[in-house]
Amino acid sequence: MSRNDRDHDVVLFGATGFTGELTAAYLAAHAPDGCRWALAGRDREKLRRLRERLAGINPACAGLPLLHADAGDPRSLREIAAATRVVATTVGPYVRHGAPLVAACAGAGTDYVDLAGEPEFVDLMYLRHHERARESGARLVHACGFDSVPHDLGVLFTVRRLPEGVPLRIDGYVRASGAFSGGTFASALTAFSRRRQTARAARERRGVEPRPAGRRISTPLGRPHRSREAGAWAVPLPTVDPRIVARSAAALERYGPDFRYRHYAAVRRLPVAVGGVAGAGVLYALAQFPAARRALSARLAPGEGPDAARRARSWFTVRFVGEGGGRRVITEVSGGDPGYGETAKMLAESALCLALDELPGTSGQVTTAVAMGDALIGRLVRAGIVFREVSPGGRG
Repeated sequence: MSRNDRDHDVVLFGATGFTGELTAAYLAAHAPDGCRWALAGRDREKLRRLRERLAGINPACAGLPLLHADAGDPRSLREIAAATRVVATTVGPYVRHGAPLVAACAGAGTDYVDLAGEPEFVDLMYLRHHERARESGARLVHACGFDSVPHDLGVLFTVRRLPEGVPLRIDGYVRASGAFSGGTFASALTAFSRRRQTARAARERRGVEPRPAGRRISTPLGRPHRSREAGAWAVPLPTVDPRIVARSAAALERYGPDFRYRHYAAVRRLPVAVGGVAGAGVLYALAQFPAARRALSARLAPGEGPDAARRARSWFTVRFVGEGGGRRVITEVSGGDPGYGETAKMLAESALCLALDELPGTSGQVTTAVAMGDALIGRLVRAGIVFREVSPGGRG
């Protein structure tokens, strides 16, 4: 079936979960008239109750289609993939539950977006489904939430303000205030516990993924330091974000012949920075033991998360310092609640962008910068996320 002949433009899978419901509410309020979207999940009664709540936001949602799909039932996933142009999924941890849906979308030529911040999952999906997606025309776009949209698109925004055809150096400094949901915490624990599998998947991907001819891309870890530009202590942040940025840089020649990106957490006070590193180390160590993982997981169950008042107080800022060709520029991406409110917005706008906008011809596993780039930046700006130039390019 042609993509244009399908029943739906967007299907939201996992709509009754914590982040899924926030994404559904965003779509109810902001999907344009004529956008054909649907809710999917394994519990029809929960979907029905969600639809009733969405109708309170937008009466037109009273007629939203409800589709049965279960992460453990590949046939149901193939059915929803064949019925829509784009699937957006919030069902994680992705390394446990996500692969069958990626396979279904790659096979059906259906665009796919998720919130995966799990490097192992992203690498495995490249190894297993990138080539099939290229053949079918599907765009598989991982990390469409706070991991890694502000960082990937923020670097693209910064690159466009630096000279072309020269080596570029960009550092990103992340500041955020927010709270975890049970699902996010479970995904983090799962990723921490699978260090060997994560390293193996990365190694296998490096062995087969083409490298850009005549160009160099690097994402060194960096070192802790006091950053004058960020006004804070900078602590290396070894998340999935630098890997996503590197893949955008490898695919887009605009990033220059020699591109380097370093990624940091920006912390105002040194004791807080030291405590954060120590706390992360303890959590990582505990995650290696099944009994400790179970005890930690029990403290915040999947489906639980910060209430509306807590989310309203949350915020994020990512400051980028870019240099190249004798020029220097400082930019910033900022918004509200990073983990949930803004993440739901980013996922929903990514799905709408793929479904409705005129975009570059891409397929396979691609990043937000490669697949959507300026179109998605424009959508996010109109949705209230700020992309701005703090200091215009000058002599470095």
